[in-house]
Amino acid sequence: MTFSERFHEIRTGFDRPFWVANISELFERLSYYAVFAVLARYLHEELHFDVERASSLTGMFGGWVWFLAVIGGAVADRMGFRRALSLAYFFLTVAYFSLGSIGAEWFAPIRNLIPLPTLVALVLVLPALGVALVKPSVVGTTARASNEKVRSVGYSIYYTLVNVGSTLGPLLAGWQEDYGSAQNVFRIAALSVFLMLFLVLFLFKEPRRSGEEVPSLGQVGRNFLTVISNPRFMIFLLIFTGYWIVFWQEFIALPLYVSTYIDPNANTARILATDPIVVICFTMLIGFLTKGLHAFHAIVLGTLVSSVAWILLIVHPSVWMAVATLVVVAIGEIIQQPRYYDYISRLAPPEQQGTYMGFAFLPLGIGSFAAGKFSGWLMRHYGEEMHQPQMVWWWVIGVGIATTLLLWIYDRVIRVETNTAA
Repeated sequence: MTFSERFHEIRTGFDRPFWVANISELFERLSYYAVFAVLARYLHEELHFDVERASSLTGMFGGWVWFLAVIGGAVADRMGFRRALSLAYFFLTVAYFSLGSIGAEWFAPIRNLIPLPTLVALVLVLPALGVALVKPSVVGTTARASNEKVRSVGYSIYYTLVNVGSTLGPLLAGWQEDYGSAQNVFRIAALSVFLMLFLVLFLFKEPRRSGEEVPSLGQVGRNFLTVISNPRFMIFLLIFTGYWIVFWQEFIALPLYVSTYIDPNANTARILATDPIVVICFTMLIGFLTKGLHAFHAIVLGTLVSSVAWILLIVHPSVWMAVATLVVVAIGEIIQQPRYYDYISRLAPPEQQGTYMGFAFLPLGIGSFAAGKFSGWLMRHYGEEMHQPQMVWWWVIGVGIATTLLLWIYDRVIRVETNTAA
C-alpha cells in the first residue's frame, strides 16, 4: 500500500463521533490535570485547611475517579455514549465551578449550611462521576466509530490527545499561578468542559453498535464477584497499590513540600507538567528498549525506578531537582504502565476482559486515597512537628521499595506462568 493510499484510508476511516469524542477528551484531561495541579495548595493556602486535611482531600479527589471507573463502563453502555458524555460534562462543569467558588462571598449561604470539610468532600465526588463516564464513552466511541483497518491508529490518536491534555493542564495552571489566581484555574476548567457539553449536544451522534450484547448491571455485579473471588489477582492489585501511593505524591505532597520548604514562589503547577512531557517524548524509545522484558518484570522494574527517584529531592532539595525527580518518576511510569495493562489483559478470561480491565484501575483509586492520608500525616509529623521534612521522602521511598520486594515475592511464590505471558 502506498503512502497516499494509507493516508486516504486514515483520513476516511473515522466517523465524526470519533473526532468529537476525542477532542472533548483532550479538554477533559486539560481541565482535570489543571485542577489536580493546584488543588493541594488551593485547599491549604486559600481555604486554610491544615496540611493533613488538604492532603487527604486531594487524595480523595483522585481516589474517587478511579474507584468509580470500575463501574463507569457498564453505566455508559446502558445509557448510551451521547447521554453519558453530556451528563459527565455537566457534572464536571458544576464541580469545577463550585470548587473555585467555595471561598466567594456569594457562596457564603451554602458554606454556612454545611461544614467546610464536608462541603468540599461532597464537591470532590462530582468530578469522579463525570470522569468515570467520560473515559469508557470515549474509548467505546473510538472502537465503534473507527474502521477496522485504522482502529489501532484511532487508539494511538486517543492516547496522544490524552497526554497532550495532561500536559496542557498543568501548564495552564502554571500560567494562572504567575498571572492570575487559583480560583481562575477552576473557572477555566469549568468553562472548558462546559464548552464540551455543547460540542457533544450539537455534533455528537451515537455511534453504531457492532452487535455486541450490552451486559446488564446484574451481570456486571456477578462478574465483579467472580473477579473478587480470584485471590491471586486481588493480591497482585493490593500489592501494586503501593506503586500509586508513591506516584500520587507528585500531586499531593510535592506541591506543598516545594512551596513550604524550598521556594514559596515556585510555580509548582508548571513543575508538574514535567511528567506528561517526558511520557510524550520518551514512551516509544523506552518501550523499544524494554520490549524484551517479561511484562511482570517490567512492572517490578518500573516500580523500583519511580520509587528511588525521590532520593534526588533528598540529596539536593531545589526546584530543579524536583523537576529531575519527576523525570525519573515518569521513566518508571513508562516502563511499567503499558506492560501492566498487558499483564492484566492476559490474566483475564476472554469473556471477562472488560471487567478485569476495570479492576485494573482499583490500585490507582486505593493508592490515591491512601497517598492523601499518608502524606498528610508525614507532612504534619516530620514537617511541622519534627522539622525534618526530608523524612517525608524516605518514607515514600520505603513504601516503594517494600512494594518492589512484595512484587518480587509474588513473582516467585504466587504468580503462575501462562503460555501466553510475555
